[in-house]
Amino acid sequence: MDTLQNMRVFTRVIEAGSFTAAAQSMNSTTGAMSRAVSELEAHLRTRLMNRSTRRLALTSAGERYLKRARQILADIDGAEEEASCAHEHPSGTLRMFSFASVGQHYILPAIARYRASHPDVKVELTLSQRMPDLFEGSSDVAVVSASALSDSEVISHELGTTFSILCASPEYIRSRGAPDVPADLAQHDCLTLQTPAFPAREWTLEGPDGRETLQISGPVQVNIAESLVVAIREGMGIGMLPLYAAIEGLRNGSLVRVLPRHTLQRTHLYALYPSRKFVDAKTRTWVDFLRAHLPDVIARDEALLAEVDAKRANVRPAA
Repeated sequence: MDTLQNMRVFTRVIEAGSFTAAAQSMNSTTGAMSRAVSELEAHLRTRLMNRSTRRLALTSAGERYLKRARQILADIDGAEEEASCAHEHPSGTLRMFSFASVGQHYILPAIARYRASHPDVKVELTLSQRMPDLFEGSSDVAVVSASALSDSEVISHELGTTFSILCASPEYIRSRGAPDVPADLAQHDCLTLQTPAFPAREWTLEGPDGRETLQISGPVQVNIAESLVVAIREGMGIGMLPLYAAIEGLRNGSLVRVLPRHTLQRTHLYALYPSRKFVDAKTRTWVDFLRAHLPDVIARDEALLAEVDAKRANVRPAA
């Protein structure tokens, strides 16, 4: 019996959620997957999972074994990567995770620039709004936004800091007027964005008079910034957008900044990867690239916002 291979099959079955999905990912058969897990259980003389036609469920012994198996496999993979000089030359497939909006505006353009220098690296990018579990093995590195990180076993590197602003459509402003102070937002339709970083219905504004937190209610809530851009453009109300999601609409005139002396929800961008003994070259060089690249991109967006604000300040409506 190949204990190591059966251990890999067991962890893959749990990650994939079924024997069939695991077999497809490992270019094998469902029967072979099932036999490997049964052999492992016979070798250990304990049941690792309960099977039914609808779902798999780990036993308590299986939960303990899965945690140790993942660490063992990570150490073996790291040792093999080091022995094969993977720690020196970036190559292979880099599995990335990113929050959806950050990924579209920052990470995908960064991938294009990174691969120009590292063409032997292929990229699998997963976009989601849920905080990933890097120890489940589906991603090598993640890029997330948060006000702060909780204590964790993962390695983290801060990539930069950005913020959000309030926006509306020109049509909305013409029909409803623009708020002059944060308290005026109570008289407006406020569109909310649900993200892992902040409560959707609580806006914290920072302006000339300091910090002010408002409880917000409104007719529409979404969980992707790009969807909120559409809702704002359609005149549904005032919404809080991350700067990177708002800047294009501000420049082309489809969005108008509201309360331009205020910013909201300052957030940090982080690169995360599992803490383990060996970090391969593709992960290390990607993180190093982001640490050098993203601050310049964020600074560019802030400069563009200042340019838009300056142009708007110089344009006065006709009497």
